[in-house]
Amino acid sequence: MSAKHILLIDDEPEIREIVRVSLELVGGWDVSATGSASEGLTLAADQRPDAILLDVMMPDMDGPTTFQALQAAPETCAIPVILLTAKVQSADLRRFDQLGVAATIAKPFDPLTLPSQVATALGW
Repeated sequence: MSAKHILLIDDEPEIREIVRVSLELVGGWDVSATGSASEGLTLAADQRPDAILLDVMMPDMDGPTTFQALQAAPETCAIPVILLTAKVQSADLRRFDQLGVAATIAKPFDPLTLPSQVATALGW
């Protein structure tokens, strides 16, 4: 069985590196990453990853807007999306849940438990 492929869309280079190392070394998954929401939309359509980890606050297009664009495209609408965010107030979490994302993971997160959080959220 081939490894799961995760697409990470986050504008912070340090977060991209931590998540990549965590998911590759601890989770055993393949990870591709970008710091741009618009590039992430293109990569998602081209690569068809098994799941997408998506930052909520990004400069070019925020996470909820990016998620809606993913949902609107036939080639990406079935890809589960997990939001990564520092916005964890109950009102924010309710809003994210209403979007229809698979899960929301709070920043900062523990890199050693991130793969199990992702696997649990996606039923892997």
